[in-house]
Amino acid sequence: MPKDFIQLADQFWVSPQIAADDLAAAKALGVTLVINNRPDGEEPGQPKGADIGSAARALGLSYVSIPVGPMGVSPADIDAFDTARAANKGGVLAYCRSGTRSTIVRALSEARAGRPVDDIINEAAEAGYNIAGQRRALEVARGQ
Repeated sequence: MPKDFIQLADQFWVSPQIAADDLAAAKALGVTLVINNRPDGEEPGQPKGADIGSAARALGLSYVSIPVGPMGVSPADIDAFDTARAANKGGVLAYCRSGTRSTIVRALSEARAGRPVDDIINEAAEAGYNIAGQRRALEVARGQ
């Protein structure tokens, strides 16, 4: 497993920015869907999402772009994330600059589905992501 792919849950990985070369390793893990949570142009030299998407599709992987910028995660972002996951039958690799935004998008999705907030925060922490600052947003997403 590439060192930058961090497993959050069964069949779900997050990663800092990936390159097209990383996709074969993702596919070998059972990934069938790549979710890009990073807006294009965020940093000089960053690979374009369309290029990653083309490389993913060339390997038979699905690719969805759900860019999360400085305004944070919107309900529409969570809807798009849930729709992509529901249509997918295999593993998921979500990426952004560091993996944190992808972790937060998944966390909000899980909270909205009714998962306990403490479980979500602890799962992320075990994977190396401190999302405790998102507690209130997670509680709101869960309807608490």
